[in-house]
Amino acid sequence: MMQDSFDLTTLIFLGLAVFVIWKLRSVLGQKTGSERPPFNPLMRRREEPPAAPRDGDNVVRLPGAGPERAGAAPVATVPRNWKGVVEPNSAAARGLDAIFQQEPGFDPRAFADGAKLAYETIVTAFAKGDRKTLKTLLSREVADGFERAIQTRERAGQTVETTFVSIDKAEIVGVDVRNRVAQITVRYLSKLITATRNAQGAVVDGSPEAVVDVTDVWTFARTLGSRDPNWQLVATEAGQ
Repeated sequence: MMQDSFDLTTLIFLGLAVFVIWKLRSVLGQKTGSERPPFNPLMRRREEPPAAPRDGDNVVRLPGAGPERAGAAPVATVPRNWKGVVEPNSAAARGLDAIFQQEPGFDPRAFADGAKLAYETIVTAFAKGDRKTLKTLLSREVADGFERAIQTRERAGQTVETTFVSIDKAEIVGVDVRNRVAQITVRYLSKLITATRNAQGAVVDGSPEAVVDVTDVWTFARTLGSRDPNWQLVATEAGQ
């Protein structure tokens, strides 16, 4: 009888053990939707979401000023030579020193990489006449200029086709800091295929096949120490 009782108890515990192991395996072997996604080196890490822009603000989201440093008091730092970013001892280097003193988390190389994405997004949105996208990316003055060009194109019944072949370079060519407002000027070298068609579909400018070299110079601005890490696109010009 004792043997029968022992065997029955053993069977019960074995059954419970098998059940527990099965449940653990079923949970650990499934994706619940809360796992961290694979690391993407092109995405900027954010420890906290960026502050919402105020009404009327138009911003460009670029890396460079970590939100964990936002609002922090300026920190005295040794000037850096910024070799490979800007010419050492140049006005741009001194400007980067001024930014770095107030925001030591600033990374000009990451900024330049983000500026490439902003450039392609804005140029593509302009070609499509995508006002919604442009409104969120441009300062009011720049947006007004783009809007006038789009309206002129629409009145003429024209459409623009633009395809990016490559962005060969996005280099920082100027940095200026005044009254805590930083301005960074970026020179872009890109290859595009662009063509303008009239209402009948005929090409009136450019070519749908030819690759052209394009140089643009854009300037972004931001108030240093602000909780908002976004940069406004405040000026554009064709470069040489």
